[in-house]
Amino acid sequence: MNAVRRGLGNGVVQAFLVVVGLVWMTPLAGLFLSSLRSAEDTAKGGWWTVFSSPGQLSFDNYSSLLGNAGITQAFWNTVLISVPTTVLVVVVAALAGYAFAWLDFPGREAIFLVVVALLVVPVQIGLLPVAKLFGQLGLFGTIPGVVLFHVAYGLPFAVFLLRNYFAEMPKEMLEAARMDGGSEWRIFTRLVLPVGRPAIASLAIFQFLWVWNDMLVALLFADSASQPLTVELQSQIRQFGSNIDVLAPGAFVSLVVPVVVFFAFQRHFVQGVMAGSVK
Repeated sequence: MNAVRRGLGNGVVQAFLVVVGLVWMTPLAGLFLSSLRSAEDTAKGGWWTVFSSPGQLSFDNYSSLLGNAGITQAFWNTVLISVPTTVLVVVVAALAGYAFAWLDFPGREAIFLVVVALLVVPVQIGLLPVAKLFGQLGLFGTIPGVVLFHVAYGLPFAVFLLRNYFAEMPKEMLEAARMDGGSEWRIFTRLVLPVGRPAIASLAIFQFLWVWNDMLVALLFADSASQPLTVELQSQIRQFGSNIDVLAPGAFVSLVVPVVVFFAFQRHFVQGVMAGSVK
């Protein structure tokens, strides 16, 4: 009887999760189907009409998308902003997190408190002062300027996260490595990084998604030649509100890339979130 109850309970949970998954995937599926329909078909009815009239589906919209110089350039700008930002934040935060967790140097605790205090500073406060500084340095309106801003505001949380994760590592493990003659760099690269891979992967996913979907910083710091996909789509909606045949596939591409990244690193993400919950 208990086995039957457990089986029914598991079946209900699985059915509920399937329903939640379908509901979560419905907007993505709707956007994808809309991106395969012409503007005329979209004006006549919703995307669900493709199930009764599958002849509406065509990849012509994606051909138009590839021919749209603004959107294709914005896509590559988004890649050039998101990837370097993620790499720089992860690398610098991993080095700083290890230093704050296991290295003794003057002012370590005070500096870490400053890093933690920066977590409560809203990004909006620094927009105008940093924009003025970037203008003086010649970085305003450039991709390096956008990357530098994202790195600066992404580091406090990243350092805080990785420092706390690295600090949970057994002290005996690091001391044994030092007794065997391992240098701090060798311990960091051969021991700490492999053990901290779940947390690092989680941080990389969060940072990439945050930068990829950002519009606020890009609106201020990127000019027309360096603006990412989010700004370009918003601009085209404002200027050409009826060109759904270009906007729908562009929006789907902008959405599907973070989804693919998340599912590609899902296992590491779950491990990073669950790390430390069970000792």
